[in-house]
Amino acid sequence: MPPPPPRRLRADAQRNRDALLASAREAFLNGETEIRVEEIARRAGVAVGTVYRHFDTREAVIEAVFRQEVDELCAGGAALLEDHPPEQAVRMFLLQLVDHAAVSKGMAVALEAIMATRSPVFDDARSRMTQTLDALLGAGVSAGSVRDDINGRTLMLGLSGVCGGPKDAPDWLEDGRQVVGLLADGLLVRG
Repeated sequence: MPPPPPRRLRADAQRNRDALLASAREAFLNGETEIRVEEIARRAGVAVGTVYRHFDTREAVIEAVFRQEVDELCAGGAALLEDHPPEQAVRMFLLQLVDHAAVSKGMAVALEAIMATRSPVFDDARSRMTQTLDALLGAGVSAGSVRDDINGRTLMLGLSGVCGGPKDAPDWLEDGRQVVGLLADGLLVRG
């Protein structure tokens, strides 16, 4: 029997959780990778006990921030189809993945803390990004503008070298965007 769905939080509890995640996200993105739970709570305007009502550990806070980032990224990818042709939506989502990697470089050190815990958060994120790409590609195939022999997993593999590369290189972001251009152009149906 599957576990019951999580209970919805009261409005005040949801506001506190959102404030905690926003404070932690801002700190991690600013490179404050060693920020303490007490400081996250202070910046969120809540007591330390409130942190532990929502998250068991500091690593759980980091995971929640990362999951929230992925939620927003994937939701944005799906929304692209509402305003753009599929081939443009694919290109734009690939660019968002590169931008996400660039912005998340400040979180990378904080994320290392959860790598050691064998957390499924990275596999889940990769899976969700792949599913979003599959949906975008499927729309392009249906429209006749995108090749039908490439899937989201292949594109994620193609981006892994870009997104996993040294983000402190001076031209990394521009190079990553050029690679996206190559990938996106290679997806187009010719003829």
